[in-house]
Parts: sequence; C-alpha cells; structure tokens
Amino acid sequence: MVAEPQKELRFTRSGQAAGFCVAGAVMTGIGVTLLATGFYRAINPAVPHSAWAIPFLAVAVGLFMVARHLTRHAYLILTPMGLEIFPFFRPAKRMQMVFWQEISDAEIDERGKWLTLHFNDERTAGMHLSLSPVRKKLRELLAKAVLGRVKL
Repeated sequence: MVAEPQKELRFTRSGQAAGFCVAGAVMTGIGVTLLATGFYRAINPAVPHSAWAIPFLAVAVGLFMVARHLTRHAYLILTPMGLEIFPFFRPAKRMQMVFWQEISDAEIDERGKWLTLHFNDERTAGMHLSLSPVRKKLRELLAKAVLGRVKL
C-alpha cells in the first residue's frame, strides 16, 4: 500500500460487474413475476405459489452485492513500487506484488484482452493477466500506463 494514494492508478473489475448486474436484474424479474402471478392463485390453482419468488429474489440480492463488491475493490493497482494484482477469490490473502525492477518487458495482445509481463529478456518467465475484468474504455489507459512505465 502506498502512503500517497494520489500516486497510484486503480483498476477495478467493473467489466465483470456488468454481467452480475444483468443476472441480478433477470433474477429480480423472475421473482417479481412470481410474486405477481401469486395473486391469481385463487382463480387458477395451477399458478405457482408466491413463495417461489423468495429464492430468486435472494439470489438477485447476492448477485447485486457481488457486482457492488467488484466495482469497489481493485483488480490491478499501479504504484511507484510496482504492480499489485488482486485475484477474484480471497484478494487480501492472495495479492501478488510485482516490482517494476522484475519486469523486463510487457506487451498487450492484438485484441487488447491479455497483458503479458516478461521477467527476463528471453521471455521464458513471466505472467499473463486477463484484461477482461477491466472495462474496455480503461484497458487502453492501463496498457499505456504499464507499457510507459516498463519502457523507462
């Protein structure tokens, strides 16, 4: 963690959060539909009971909470010391720090989906990072920042 947070760039998993929001909206729609059709149960006993909406609404709340978590917490943080990488599961325990001195070269694939960090000049050791969790508009900024720092 940097003592001066204004000197770091944070990139969240906001690209992944959109999918969880859509799934939460679908589950909410199913739950509300089941709640609404429950009012017609007296007319037609074949209509599902309103209680069937509870699991769908509970899953929707969970999906919205995951989406909120993904947009608030970092995936990659570029600091003056290096690159902090936070995995999806247990990010506080499994965070990796890659110092700028360890990186000999970096490259982005032609589709802009993968960031490759090379740890030696022969390019036999390194790390591949998916850029899919980051929003498309921010991938270019991330690439520019990492490549600019590595080329120094």
